[in-house]
Amino acid sequence: MSGAPGRRLIYSLAVSLDGYVAGPAGEIDWAAPDEQLHRFHNEQMRAIDVQLCGRRLYETMLYWETPSDDEAPGGPEHEFAEIWQSVPKLVFSSTLARVQGNATLAGEELADEIVRLRRQPGGGDLALGGAELAASAIERDLVDEYRPFVNPVVLGGGTPYLPPGVRLDLELLETRTFGSRVVYLRYRRVRPGAS
Repeated sequence: MSGAPGRRLIYSLAVSLDGYVAGPAGEIDWAAPDEQLHRFHNEQMRAIDVQLCGRRLYETMLYWETPSDDEAPGGPEHEFAEIWQSVPKLVFSSTLARVQGNATLAGEELADEIVRLRRQPGGGDLALGGAELAASAIERDLVDEYRPFVNPVVLGGGTPYLPPGVRLDLELLETRTFGSRVVYLRYRRVRPGAS
């Protein structure tokens, strides 16, 4: 299944050099962005029409629903909070009874929700967050672009960025190295028979 033009499904997370998005105990402290990288994340988030989240990512990102008083207006963190709050979130969870902010619980299976969102008017992208939710989309070949932010750290285990046993042919579209030594990679999914 390929995405409709202008409605790409994008999977983007910080990842360790050995391919993990969280360490063995779930730690993500190694992935905190510096100001330059935070501003880049802000630019990317502005292009998102809907953010699809698993429960864990949704709960982690609740922090951004009420920015801290320590975050100066105009700073990248405050700016990200404003962007995040304005983007509709669709949360996939079998345990949450309700969500808050600009979020809705998904009423259908992931593949059905993606098809529904791609048929809606608008040209913005769909973002996919959370490794478990992403694994489900990847196994169904629903992801159009992969955008890992490779951090200069080896974790030795944890939550993998990609599910095991899946082959993906990709085309490198863009790279960028930040002052923090994080390398951004942007890949397009190459599907057999696609032009």
